[in-house]
Amino acid sequence: MSRDRQEIVRALSPARTLAIAPQRWRAECERHARDGWRFCGLFAGAARQPRVSCILARGGRELVLRAEVPSGSIETIVDLFEAAGFDEREAHDAYGIHFDGHEPLRPLLEHPSDPAAWTVPVQGHDPHQVAVGPIHAGVIESGHFRFTVVGERILNLDLRLFYKHRGLQAAAQGRPLAEGLSYAQRACAACAVTNTVTYAQACESALALAPDAHLRRARTLLLELERLYNHLGDISAICAGVGFAPGSMAFAALKERAQRLNRRLTGHRFLFGTVGLACSELRIGHVDARAARHELRSLGDEVRALWRELRFAASLQDRLGGVGRLSRDDALRLGAVGPSARASGIQRDARRESPRLTYAAFTPVSPAKPGGDVAARLDVRGLELEQTLALLDELLDGNLTSGGVKRLSGPQSEIGVGRVESPRGETVCAVQHCKGTVVRFHLRTGSYTNWPAVAHAARENLLPDFPLINKSFELCYACADR
Repeated sequence: MSRDRQEIVRALSPARTLAIAPQRWRAECERHARDGWRFCGLFAGAARQPRVSCILARGGRELVLRAEVPSGSIETIVDLFEAAGFDEREAHDAYGIHFDGHEPLRPLLEHPSDPAAWTVPVQGHDPHQVAVGPIHAGVIESGHFRFTVVGERILNLDLRLFYKHRGLQAAAQGRPLAEGLSYAQRACAACAVTNTVTYAQACESALALAPDAHLRRARTLLLELERLYNHLGDISAICAGVGFAPGSMAFAALKERAQRLNRRLTGHRFLFGTVGLACSELRIGHVDARAARHELRSLGDEVRALWRELRFAASLQDRLGGVGRLSRDDALRLGAVGPSARASGIQRDARRESPRLTYAAFTPVSPAKPGGDVAARLDVRGLELEQTLALLDELLDGNLTSGGVKRLSGPQSEIGVGRVESPRGETVCAVQHCKGTVVRFHLRTGSYTNWPAVAHAARENLLPDFPLINKSFELCYACADR
């Protein structure tokens, strides 16, 4: 067997789970960090006693470190992986686990009425606070932003999300694995395909199942259709953030065209109900595939023409450069993912580590000058649109038939992990099962991961620029309400 083939087989195998003693928790996390393993999420659970799990990845492989917490207290890893900040706070609020050394361990899911309980203290006579939300002037989900400012300069931004405790993950417990797809799908409409594919991959990994070529192609097609309409909408939102109505309206119209194509191909504008567990029922005949390719090529021509207009619109471009900058070091430290990370010069994309999808020889793109500002985040989406349109043209070359899975030679596992690149970055799902029944599933989306980066990027900017900064990340609120 060739070395490349061996790597693919290892990547298709279930995530390795390593049970460790609670007193060794931090040391083992630190050792794996030194060995090149990357933090991908932490979550807690409770059966007989609380338990904490940390998901790590290296290349296309995943590792789950698990430790029982009989005392209710365990050492923090937030100084090893700053991206674990939200995760530890969530585990504390939901399961009462205290992380020694994480001070102050501010509430995340819980919403105390006293702002001092959850905001960063700022001293002095000049700073004052500006509160925005959780109810907004549009139709977005609930989210509260509390700015500490001097004049119009933002010193600090404290986020308060997690307003709607929908209980999706808890509701899936005790149900067959296949039924869990519906709960993952409803975490967020804009990333419905990503969430369900990630959940399905986690289940299939645990069950030692590998997708065949038809299933890989169908899921990749759906993921890129989802990326297409999201990126078009995100560009529209950035234009709206500076009041550039021609760009906002034009790209919103293109997003509408992309979603109408979704409906013609799959029956749903947001691609709901298109992902199955261990199978794909998506069928696209030659005639429909040819028509879709024609529509996408026409759409691509319009995208390129409009993109040129954006590039030469001085009133737009002058508002983007240097605003909401996220440096490469800060993006790495905060664990930023997706276009937001690539705009800061981090060449990381889960599509290049996806043996369960069809992304052969995929290479992430980033701007020539990845400045980490709003301009760079806009440029990344423009570059990725070209990639997505090319991928869709290739994937629709011929009819699409139903797909399934093959059984791997290795054993099944109690827990499976899936990782998929959403329009906003890497989404990670861990599924624990017992004889085909969901025991626990945990979804950590690209939006969840990137919210701390939004707060950091807002600092030292003008308060009136925050809507633009926020739109340049364009994260989902619903992902925090799971």
